[in-house]
Amino acid sequence: MSGRPAGPAAALRDAALSALVALGLFAGLIGLHLVPTDNGLRLVGRPWALAIVVLAVFVGRLLLLTWQRVRPSGAPATRRLAEAVTHAGRYVAPVFLLAAVALPLYGGRYMLDTGILVLTYVMLGWGLTIVVGLAGLLDLGYVAFYAVGAYSYALLATNFHLGFWTLLPVSGILAALWGVMLGFPVLRLRGDYLAIVTLAFGEIIRVVLINWTSLTGGSNGITDIPRPTLFGLKFNGSGDPDTFATFFHLPYSVTQRFVFLYYVILALALLTNWVSLRLRRLPLGRAWEALREDEVACRALGINVTITKLTAFGMGAMFGGFAGAFFATRQGFISPESFNFMESALVLSIVVLGGLGSQLGVALAAVVMIGGSELFRDFDEYRMLIFGLALVVMMVLRPRGLVAGRTPSIALGARREIAAELVAQGRG
Repeated sequence: MSGRPAGPAAALRDAALSALVALGLFAGLIGLHLVPTDNGLRLVGRPWALAIVVLAVFVGRLLLLTWQRVRPSGAPATRRLAEAVTHAGRYVAPVFLLAAVALPLYGGRYMLDTGILVLTYVMLGWGLTIVVGLAGLLDLGYVAFYAVGAYSYALLATNFHLGFWTLLPVSGILAALWGVMLGFPVLRLRGDYLAIVTLAFGEIIRVVLINWTSLTGGSNGITDIPRPTLFGLKFNGSGDPDTFATFFHLPYSVTQRFVFLYYVILALALLTNWVSLRLRRLPLGRAWEALREDEVACRALGINVTITKLTAFGMGAMFGGFAGAFFATRQGFISPESFNFMESALVLSIVVLGGLGSQLGVALAAVVMIGGSELFRDFDEYRMLIFGLALVVMMVLRPRGLVAGRTPSIALGARREIAAELVAQGRG
């Protein structure tokens, strides 16, 4: 392989081969459909649907090869693109923030639910960004800290009758302790080995939650988890003096609780963002980035790699614990099925798709992936197929993420945006 872009004839052959592979893959998945009848199930052919998919693969591959021939290359071009994206982000971020704050004013119950879900994954993505994006430690078991935060809040709230605001920091601290405990065994691991160990850690937590039935309830989970209050005011329709509606002389509405929950998760997500940005500018944040770029050079500079890795795992886990506590109080019920590997994969996909180390990119990726999947809920049969194709196209066109450029934490003179191609992704 010479690595040079293919010519027109070679591009046509490549596209035809890709279409042939797609025909073999999707002939049974899309070309055939089971239809229930009075006598059982019957296979019905769908040649048009199969032809559309194969044609889309052919055209997409041909366009991709053509784009690779004509696209600009070189560090100056990528630097200009990175600086343009950063400049646009200065205006996009405030607009997104204003839209998020005003969402309850123009959105209904469905939009509130979707907004709460999106912001939860934004918070998880920003927490994982510390571990993967800044420190370069590939973590496939991040859902374990999400589960620790949720179960910590649920168990303490139901057994000791403590409030949400009291247990929120406790849940984060307990998750951070588990993050440090995970960090010790993996101090000498990198890359794929680190990913396998963190994946195993996440599965261990899930199996423990299933089998320790006397504490966690096993597969039945924990029910009747207390809801958060606003300075002691409850969001229910009992009519008691300590309810939100009665205290403010308002007619009771279920939407009031969801508006409150929305602003709670929005505040927690903004707190995560603010702390992450401040940590990045501190010596600790610069040590994380040095570890991501080159661990050997990091050691040579006299940086304590052990402390650097443990703090990255601990800080990332703490924000995962905060999100888990909020998830438990929002749902009122948790079970181990809510904390499987797919959650870790989804959060990691958000971080990678947004751009490792990019706060704005993670937020945009969460909106696209979580909000976009909700838009295709009516097409449940094809939703995951569309979702997967979109990820493939995105990774081909923007392999470093939506917002791939990096702003240097410290610079001599004027700060210039660093193009993604000039920054290591980190191998942990």
